[in-house]
Amino acid sequence: MAIPLLILSFLTIFIAYKLFQRLRFKLPPGPRPLPIVGNLYDLKPVLVRCFTEWSQIYGPIFSVYLGSHLSVVVNSAELAKEVLKDNDQQLANRNRTRQIAKFSKNGMDLIWSDYGPHYVKVRKLCTLELFSMKRIDALRPIREDEVTAMVESIFKDCVKPENKGKALVLREYLGMMAFLHITRLSFGKRFMDSNGVIDQQGEELKGILNNGIKLGTKKSFAEFLPWLRFLFKAENEALAEHDARADSFTKKIMEEHTIARKKTGNTKSHFVDALLTLQKEYDLSEDTIIGLLWDMISAGMDTTTITVEWAMAEMVRNPRVQQKVQEELDRVVGKDRVMTEADIPNLPYLQCVTKECFRMHPPTPLMLPHKANTNVKIGGYDVPKGATVSVNAWAIARDPAIWKNPIEFRPERFQEEDIDMKGTDYRLLPFGSGRRICPGAQLAINLVSSMLGHMVHHFDWAPPAGVRPEDMDMMEQPGTVTYMRTPLQAVPTPRLSADLFKRVAVGNV
Repeated sequence: MAIPLLILSFLTIFIAYKLFQRLRFKLPPGPRPLPIVGNLYDLKPVLVRCFTEWSQIYGPIFSVYLGSHLSVVVNSAELAKEVLKDNDQQLANRNRTRQIAKFSKNGMDLIWSDYGPHYVKVRKLCTLELFSMKRIDALRPIREDEVTAMVESIFKDCVKPENKGKALVLREYLGMMAFLHITRLSFGKRFMDSNGVIDQQGEELKGILNNGIKLGTKKSFAEFLPWLRFLFKAENEALAEHDARADSFTKKIMEEHTIARKKTGNTKSHFVDALLTLQKEYDLSEDTIIGLLWDMISAGMDTTTITVEWAMAEMVRNPRVQQKVQEELDRVVGKDRVMTEADIPNLPYLQCVTKECFRMHPPTPLMLPHKANTNVKIGGYDVPKGATVSVNAWAIARDPAIWKNPIEFRPERFQEEDIDMKGTDYRLLPFGSGRRICPGAQLAINLVSSMLGHMVHHFDWAPPAGVRPEDMDMMEQPGTVTYMRTPLQAVPTPRLSADLFKRVAVGNV
């Protein structure tokens, strides 16, 4: 008898609170929530498409309840400006789920920290030290090493007699390149030897990453019904075990670098050495250093793979664009050498292709959620303190009111109008804007442009035999970041001489 009464009490309190909230605040319209679960049962798997559909029903700003938690979604450039500029400071906090709170040491990193003295300090560190132009330039050899290693791997596989004319799954190559690149930048080590064999430490890191993905995709009602979390003991234990495993791995790497630095006195350009060297100057706790290193891994791995895979899919579907990029590369770089990042400023059409991909396929289409630290008004509606606000960058990029033929992949639009994608133009927000803008935007742009340039300079790309470009699956996979639902398969044909497909290897920088 006690349990039904307890449930009834919870229901009564919940309904009373929601009625009070609706009377006190003028909330944005939205689908009608159910008691306790809110709109959880209304959500479709690909959340960004679901929210874009709802924006056509309820308007450019609407409310949705994830369990008892109010989330407000904005779907226009004008409202994005209100969130990211006009009310930037009031909406600069983060809503941390149970899993995120564990991994971020309850916001001791950069990505998931609330806005305040800690965030300002760590943000300054990232802007002035980790992602300064000087450090980005110093780490360029690593980027070019891994990009050319990827090209060499594709070349070796596609010229095998048994693979002639066969399609390759590009995600396998892009994912490995992103893994090796970001781990070298973060941890200062290449976990793979010259024969393509990943060492024991690398296998442990891959295991941690795969387990993190597994935990992240396993949604639990405990996230949305916090008063029932005591029922999810096994999940809590799994999170704690994963966190301890990641901590142990990172501390071993940090210890190795500390010992090496004491022996040689040398400081490398990669992030772990930089953070350890700057630890006293910026008063960084060990938790913050670990959190920042994993921020780099989580922010720099999936997003690179996702963006380049979508861009390659668009160029396979649009051979006109692919040919135009190749003509520019042949004219600027020629066919007797490989391109480098130094060539990118002289490749304006390639830069337009990069922009167009970030427009149509932002890797985090709903950006990361902002949380109101006070009551605030957006679009004439109230957003109560504690509510989450999400900016639907995917919907904004497909708004016919601001983009001509928005669902057409047409890089030329950025030749007709110079549009910034680093947060000053609210029509194009792949890296966010304001206080929470991604500090590694320039690094990401350089890497994506380099990968695309190399892929198209070295190879012609075509759909698999019997597959028409218009029949390719261009649907997103569910998740915070949007991989292609069906991994891209394409047939590469080398277009340069064989000696230009060799990896340009460098040691640790």
